[in-house]
Formats: sequence, C-alpha cells, structure tokens
Amino acid sequence: MTLPSALRRVPLRQLVCLVPLLLVAAWVAGNWPVILSGIGELRGADRSWLLAAVVLTGACWIPVCLLRQGTVMERLPAGRLLASQIAAGSANHLLPAGLGAHVVTLRFLQGCGISTARSCAALALYSLAQPIGRYTLLLTLMAAWPGAIPTGGLLPAEYGMLALLLLAGGLTLAALVLWSVRPLRGFVQDFLRTALTDARALHTRPARVIALWTGTLAFPALQAAVMVTVARALQMPVPTVDIMIAYLAASIVAGIVPTPGGIGSVEAALLIALVGAGSPVSVATAAVLGFRIVTVWLPLLPGALVLAALVRRKVL
Repeated sequence: MTLPSALRRVPLRQLVCLVPLLLVAAWVAGNWPVILSGIGELRGADRSWLLAAVVLTGACWIPVCLLRQGTVMERLPAGRLLASQIAAGSANHLLPAGLGAHVVTLRFLQGCGISTARSCAALALYSLAQPIGRYTLLLTLMAAWPGAIPTGGLLPAEYGMLALLLLAGGLTLAALVLWSVRPLRGFVQDFLRTALTDARALHTRPARVIALWTGTLAFPALQAAVMVTVARALQMPVPTVDIMIAYLAASIVAGIVPTPGGIGSVEAALLIALVGAGSPVSVATAAVLGFRIVTVWLPLLPGALVLAALVRRKVL
C-alpha cells in the first residue's frame, strides 16, 4: 500500500472532530488550580443568584445571533446559526483575538452560500459593532449616573496611559505595514470597498438594522447583568450600576490585549475595576472567578461538543 492511499484511508474528518475536545481538555488541565480555587470561593455563594447568572449566560447567545444576522443580507437558518454561535463561543477561548469564533463563523457563512469576500465583510462589521455597543452603554450609564464611580477608580492612570500607548503603537504599525506593502494595501482597499457597500445595503433594510443594533447593545448589557448576579451571589457591597460600569470599562480595556477569550486580561482589568468601585479585594477576586467560571468554563465543553458535531456533519 502506497503512502497516499494509506493517507486517504485515515478518517481525517473524524480526527478533526476530536481536536476541539482535546484543546478544551488541555486548557482545563492547564488551568485546573484556578478552576478549583474559583469553585472553593463560590461554595458559600447564594445558589439562586448563581443560577440566574447561568440562565443569563445562555441568553447571551440570542443577541449574538441577532448581531450575526444583522451583518448579512441573506436570511440565515436559525437553528444552525444558534449552533454555530455556541460552537464559536468555545472556539473563541482557544485562539487569541477572537480568531476562533471568526473562523467558525466564516465557515458557517460560506456554507450558507455567502462568498468569502462578503463573509469577511460581515465579520468586520461584527467586530466594529461590538465595541460600539460597549462604548455606547458605558457612556450612557456614566452620563445617567455621573457620580457612580470616580473615573480614576476604574483604571489607574499608569494603566490607562499604557493602554493608549499600545493602541497608538498598534495603529501606527498597521499604517506603516499598509503603506509599505502595495499588494496588501490593494487587498485592504478592495476589502473596505466591499464592506462599505454591504454596510450601506444592510442599512436600507429595517429588519437588518434592528437585528444588528439590538444585538450590539443587548449582548454587553446581558454580560454586565451576569456580572451583577455573580456579585449579588457573593453579597458584594457595590451598587448595581457601579458593577455594570466597572464591567463595561474592564471589558473595553481587556480587549486591547489579544489573549484567547480574554483570559488573563479580563480577570486583571475586572479585578482592578471592581476594587476601584469599592469592593473588598477578596470579594472582587471571588466575583471575577465566578464570572469567568459561568461565562467561560461552563459553556466550554458543550460548545466543543457542538463544534465537533458541526464539523462531523459538514456544516463547518
């Protein structure tokens, strides 16, 4: 038997189906002490509030699906769209900068008959809309409750300056690369032209506009609500609005650091923000661990199973 014929006999698709599960197992093994610590801290928490946090986490998939539907003109199959986003949520925690979720969604959109160029444009619109939603909610809450949290309590000045320097450095580097590499510049220009054309077309369809911007605002609002329910489960002595502002500010700052699923960057930024809002350090630490357990670790295995099933059925 020749090597090529032997390779053809290898069940590659079945092996690929196992990759998400193996990655999840490796990630859990590497973070097992942190998981055990978080579980220990949460043993004395109010179970009804924790159950509410789990329910709200599941509800977060609905605005994500709305947001995804709002980025394309075609009507996407609702069941497969929901399944793809559950799978994307798991993949998002295995690769940095949201690449895992983008790859899953790209394959799903291509499977729905949408061209690669327009699928990439939809991903770009999604990536642009998400921070707009977070900034809008944060600024609205801070305007409605101006004395909720001192601005300096959300992020120490040195961290804020570092974040601005990193952002400016990244934008400058990207501009220099685009200016220097002509083929890349042409590709980016074509891509932006396609993305702007699709965005203009989408905003002539009221149903797509409602889906896009409802999902954009509802997703961070539900995530902030999850943070509130976990904080209430631990009896954190911080007002609800302050917790929501702290979460939104921390998620924006953590987004600057492209780690898989924001692991590490989210915890650090959220802990600083909650302590700045007036929470004791021990309670804030337990709340951050609880929030990450509910929003990351619990959905990780179901998402990996759905991802494997979609790969096996050739949906992705």
